Amino acid sequence: MSIEIALAAPHPSALDAAADVVAAGGGVVDAALAAAAALTVAYPHQCSAGGDLIALVRTPDDRVRAVLSVGAAAAGVDVAALRAAGDRMPAGGPLTVTVPGVVAGWAALADLGGRLPLARVLAPAVELAAGGVPVSLGLAAAILRRLDVVRADPGLAALLLDGDGTPLPAGAVLRQPALARTLGTIGADWRDYYQGELADTLTAGLAALGSPLTTADLAGHAAELTDPLRYSAAGSQVTWSVAPPPSQGATLLAMLAAAGRTADGGPAAGGATSARPADAAALTTARTAEQRRDTLLGDPRVGPVDLDGLLLRTDPPTGPVPPPGPKPAGDTVAVTAVGNDGTTVTLIQSVFQTFGAGICEPGTGLVLHNRGSVFSLDPAHPGRLRPGARPPHTLCPAIATGPDRVVALGCQGGRAQPWILAQVAADALTTADPAGLLARPRWVIGARDVGQDRPSLLLEPDTPATDALRAAAADLNLRVVQLPQRHDDAGHVQLARLTPAGLDAASDPRADGAARVLRGH
Repeated sequence: MSIEIALAAPHPSALDAAADVVAAGGGVVDAALAAAAALTVAYPHQCSAGGDLIALVRTPDDRVRAVLSVGAAAAGVDVAALRAAGDRMPAGGPLTVTVPGVVAGWAALADLGGRLPLARVLAPAVELAAGGVPVSLGLAAAILRRLDVVRADPGLAALLLDGDGTPLPAGAVLRQPALARTLGTIGADWRDYYQGELADTLTAGLAALGSPLTTADLAGHAAELTDPLRYSAAGSQVTWSVAPPPSQGATLLAMLAAAGRTADGGPAAGGATSARPADAAALTTARTAEQRRDTLLGDPRVGPVDLDGLLLRTDPPTGPVPPPGPKPAGDTVAVTAVGNDGTTVTLIQSVFQTFGAGICEPGTGLVLHNRGSVFSLDPAHPGRLRPGARPPHTLCPAIATGPDRVVALGCQGGRAQPWILAQVAADALTTADPAGLLARPRWVIGARDVGQDRPSLLLEPDTPATDALRAAAADLNLRVVQLPQRHDDAGHVQLARLTPAGLDAASDPRADGAARVLRGH
């Protein structure tokens, strides 16, 4: 039986890698994994095998599973010393590196429906790393934006600067032989990353920089397979699935539920009603959901998490809302894939901030994430730093299923992912022009995480209902910032679908990406 797969990703090399493995007999999971691995080569400013992964997988029988491969803080982390040094975690550096979860996440996904050996799935990425990939416009801009960080780290400098210290320009060939060897080892036996020579090399390199991570910390990591959080609007046959905590999926679900209540004529969160424009109601909900997330999100493995509070089902908690962490610009890549049998994957992998912790470990070629920077140092916060705790996570992929369609969504956008996805979610189910949908102007809210010194509403040019949004922003004490053009802070959404009209996909024009329907056997 022939197979067709709609796939979207933020860089063309990801589509090429996926097409290669589909031609070799791979299925939806293999295609998504090949794309994800290629992105760790082509987009080292946004993702790496030294980062984390969260994904959703739907099987043809309509069962959805969540894969949470989110790494924990080191067992030997010195919490007291960090508290003594300041009131918040460092923005980068070795103390922000938690156990990387991507590789275990790849293995868990492969177990949920992969057809090919992992070595074959990763082969295009290995070839890309060894042979070289042209520097994209996005990567070139990221090098310039974080040039001080790149120059300060020997690994990043050797990777991204030429012999005289000049940043690699767009179009230059980026070769990564150490990463090629690492990806080859992972393909042969992914466990080596956590319990073998790769683990030894990685932890030794990090220890030399002052990281408390040990081989025991890596060996203790396992991807979590669990049920998603789910929501169906009243009278709707469509069900949305998102990842549970420590993902901020509950914040996205709160946005979708509020939109459903508004559409039914009921009140939305925060007091907005259907008498107000839907965009203004969404903004009000987003602000409420943002504050709940910042106050309540943590790791359910190490302490209770108020899920009803995150979903806006209860009264708001008392006490101050903690300040947001560092700006996670260029933090993430999403891959979405849907097969003609309804098999669906939406995965997101990330280094959090651009180039993560600002460390490329030379022996492995791995760029390390800085997810630990979002831990709270407040001893009463559910997301506080503790040995073995997973940090609150921004990644929130989503799947919508109905009797005649399935939609996979994911995006780059840091903490703004819930309201970015909420602005396209409803129309993603029905639009005849998915590319046009992703090109529409959007708004986002945030503070330091969107480069602002106070809570702000950012508007792309020609954002719908601008007057209503400005009025709602004034009610919420949000400063309004008019962006001059489409902006990375408005996210890079990837969409793939199966509808009665067939398979299609779209990639956000704010990225370097592409979408394609792949065919194989």
